[in-house]
Amino acid sequence: MEPAQTIRNAVATVSLLRVQTGASPPLLEAVKQIKLFQARRFRASYADLLKSDDYGPATQFFLDELYSDKDFAQRDAQFSKIAGALQTLFPKQVVHTAVTLAQLHKLTEELDHQMGIAMLSGSDADEAVAYVHAWNVVGRRADREVQLKTVLSVGLELNRLTRTPGLRLMLKMMRGPAHAAGLGALQAFLEAGFDTFAAMSGKKQLVSSFLSTIEHRESALIDDLFSSNAARAAKYLRQL
Repeated sequence: MEPAQTIRNAVATVSLLRVQTGASPPLLEAVKQIKLFQARRFRASYADLLKSDDYGPATQFFLDELYSDKDFAQRDAQFSKIAGALQTLFPKQVVHTAVTLAQLHKLTEELDHQMGIAMLSGSDADEAVAYVHAWNVVGRRADREVQLKTVLSVGLELNRLTRTPGLRLMLKMMRGPAHAAGLGALQAFLEAGFDTFAAMSGKKQLVSSFLSTIEHRESALIDDLFSSNAARAAKYLRQL
């Protein structure tokens, strides 16, 4: 499938899920709470990295762009709008990163939507226990692992972009036209990602160390949530 169509399909799925969620105020509130809880969990899990001079900016970027509870509707619309132009305006590496991000967003929205439905069917008032219950009701362990792998891929791809000759200058030159065309959110993501990973690239293997830490901690949490250690996971999540 062409990259542009992949992006459009992903955005269309996310848009449909938003409409379905918005049609039910209780579900909308449940999904919002799940996203907020997950962002809070990520911030707590990586509090040490957020304080680090070496890893702080990359961790904040992941929190803001990949684990955030904020509404990405504007960026989604821009991704869909520019999908066709991506293949002619940007290097292949940028196009691939945009496709990966769109696919990640689609999968995340699907899982959060199903978690919201599962949360409504539960009766536990304890937020952490309710979250663990909803997680296991939804299941889809393979998709959770794909989700993590795709998050790591976004980081790897952004790091590779920093080695593309002339790309930073191209992004800078596109800033004015991008905002004029209503593509400011997409432009901001690309610039922030490029600058964040450029600052780490080539320094004591910082990027590989950062992504390995994310992989190790997230994989361990996934294991706990899907195993007999779910109670331990709930205890950990309750402390956030």
